[in-house]
Amino acid sequence: MSPRRRETPPGPTAAAQLADALREQILAARLAPGEAVREEELAARTGHSRHTVRAALALLADERLVTLAPYRGARVTTLAEDDLRGLQQLRCALESEAVRLTRERHGTAWPAGVVGPVEEALEDLARVGRARPDDWPAVAGAHADVHQAVVDTARSGRLSATHARLRSELLLVLVHVRPAYSPDSLVVEHRDHLARVQEQGEQAVRAHLEHSTELILGGRGPERT
Repeated sequence: MSPRRRETPPGPTAAAQLADALREQILAARLAPGEAVREEELAARTGHSRHTVRAALALLADERLVTLAPYRGARVTTLAEDDLRGLQQLRCALESEAVRLTRERHGTAWPAGVVGPVEEALEDLARVGRARPDDWPAVAGAHADVHQAVVDTARSGRLSATHARLRSELLLVLVHVRPAYSPDSLVVEHRDHLARVQEQGEQAVRAHLEHSTELILGGRGPERT
């Protein structure tokens, strides 16, 4: 009897690979908010079938990076002020609940095993800031990782997964709005945030995200019509 052949895990589909490439372009600001992503042109340029292109755009629409409209095709998402506030409110609900659960288990001084991953994410943010201070998309991504690590302290798979699904939409906002801070000051602010959420709980989360919402809105300039 011949030995059983080990099966190779399936790789990403063509649609997922194309979605990854388009996501990178959107989050690096090479495709601007409101810019059309034409299915036929994309198929011709990449060599993919129209079916694959449609599937890739559907994946990005699920992440709210593009919007799909009948007879109008796909466009990179442009978030209005109400959309942005709604996104931040949802983040606040998830992050507040995560902090509440963690404080319920560990009180106001979380053990090293709990804060360790958050501190590692802060170190990564500091390293990215030192190595690539002008690469705002990279800094914004490392910043998002810090917030995800805070949510992960709750050890709730549902909370973590739901928060992670907001990542692309949040980065879409941040890559087009660079607040008036250096990466170093971003690290200092988030080290302080880690201390405050342990001491003050949900109140600290609300204050932090309300502040960031106003910074983002202040950097957007007048709404484009």
